[in-house]
Amino acid sequence: MIDKSKKVHIINGVLFVALFACSAFYISAFKALQYISFSPLIIGIILGMMYGNTLKQHMPAEWLPGIIFSSKKLLRLAIILYGFRLTFQNIMDVGIEAIMIDIIVITGTLCLGLLLGKLLKVDSETALLTSTGSAICGAAAVLGMESVLENKSYKTAVAVSTVVIFGTTAMFLYPALYRNGLLHLTPEQWGLYTGGTVHEVAHVVGAGNGMSETVTETAIIVKMIRVIFLAPVLLLFAFIKAGKTKSTTQKTKIKIPWFAFGFLAVIGFNSCGLLPKGLVDTINYIDTFLLTMAMTALGMETRLKQFKEAGVKPFLLAFILFGWLMVGGYFIVKYIM
Repeated sequence: MIDKSKKVHIINGVLFVALFACSAFYISAFKALQYISFSPLIIGIILGMMYGNTLKQHMPAEWLPGIIFSSKKLLRLAIILYGFRLTFQNIMDVGIEAIMIDIIVITGTLCLGLLLGKLLKVDSETALLTSTGSAICGAAAVLGMESVLENKSYKTAVAVSTVVIFGTTAMFLYPALYRNGLLHLTPEQWGLYTGGTVHEVAHVVGAGNGMSETVTETAIIVKMIRVIFLAPVLLLFAFIKAGKTKSTTQKTKIKIPWFAFGFLAVIGFNSCGLLPKGLVDTINYIDTFLLTMAMTALGMETRLKQFKEAGVKPFLLAFILFGWLMVGGYFIVKYIM
């Protein structure tokens, strides 16, 4: 049992993180940041890192468990609630073609990322986090994988930063290619291509809005199907991690990310349409706030010198994966499907 005074300190730490999250929501409403689709999650990690690298030494040490609680426990709850953004009917709307594209893109990105990580001698956890963020749904996927790996916070921050850089690049580059007719894709193909290869959900929306309504609608659905694959990917790597730590003298305890099952259960519940749209929208807003709190807490635990220690290789890895998503995704949509 946690004594009363410790509970108070944890609550104080959580409220402190929540205050930063409120600031992130306020700042993200600025038109300039909305134009480049900088979500509260991204603003949150930036604010957290700014505080963590300047004024954190003045924060009461007793509040630290509250920050850790925000980056771990609240994160798992947020991933579960993320399922309210999805329904299994989304899959039916776009058909088997979109599912196959997503499977090929996700599998190819994860395999290529892990292989390149070894060749570039990138830390295995950083390589997996970066690959997962590129393959599935950006920062949310990185945070989900972080819960499985239980890695150091700075590795997650490095992976998230690569998602921000290349996801934002894609958000501006795809509409430019569309408007100039350089890739010779139909609007439906553009939707499949955008939803299947752009990092963040927000980036997909931003890119689609720069093209057409048809592209946007298809792209969002294809992207959401990618998000659904987050749960099986987390489960897969939970078992892989358990296999690697297996010992002949000690029984291996497989740490199953139960929140992944919660995520799928919520999708199933949401697919039944039992809740009114207004309530679902409210839940999604709360979920975004919880994710922002998790990102902010993560930023508070990250030191800029750790980016220097990580070096340029993780960003080179992310750049190559970005190239694969653009070029490989194009050929998948244009010639394979």
